Amino acid sequence: MSETLETQFATLREQLAADDMGTRMKALHASRSLPISERFTLLLIAANDSYARIRYDAISQIGSVGHVDLQKSLEVLSDRLNIDPEIDVRAAAAASLGSLQLTQAFDLLKTAYESTNDWMFQFSIVAAIGELGDPQGFDLLAEALQSPNELVKIAAIGSLGDLGDLNAVPLLIPLTDDPDWQIRHRISQSLAQIGGDEAKAGLEKLAKDPMPQVAESTQALIALL
Repeated sequence: MSETLETQFATLREQLAADDMGTRMKALHASRSLPISERFTLLLIAANDSYARIRYDAISQIGSVGHVDLQKSLEVLSDRLNIDPEIDVRAAAAASLGSLQLTQAFDLLKTAYESTNDWMFQFSIVAAIGELGDPQGFDLLAEALQSPNELVKIAAIGSLGDLGDLNAVPLLIPLTDDPDWQIRHRISQSLAQIGGDEAKAGLEKLAKDPMPQVAESTQALIALL
């Protein structure tokens, strides 16, 4: 690290310890200009800030730079997922665990999903399970598919597509008749991801959907198969 970068890093690290919340926020923003390793070090500090918005920003950023030290990222994100008092910070931790594909966190994500009724947190966990790509997530996603919250349900549909498990197709096919066209639209995308004869039959049905957005996008997906 050059002397200039070293000085900047030291200054920002000092500012992250300042009493003034505005100073800490500015320091976190300025850290984006640092090399990834130094930036990651400052994010770890900010991830435990007393102000929720700073923790949220830091935890979210770890999802894109945490690969420099996956073990440390796992520790910090798991901690925030489990004990942070703010639900949006916990949701950000779930999202970052998914982005980094930290499959070691699956059990923690599953427990978190089962212990909350907050739809935003559940949505983030379900989306993260899809990004993990871990087959053991299938049962949780099948459960989430029954969620009364439409956004959680849509996330589950997408994540089942990401897993690519043929066993998901019988669960998705009934939703080709869902009254919500956005759900039918997402179903077509997931069926195209999974593939197979049964999925193709569902796609052919959706290609004739009364909603133009669904029909046209499905026709485009079929053309790519």
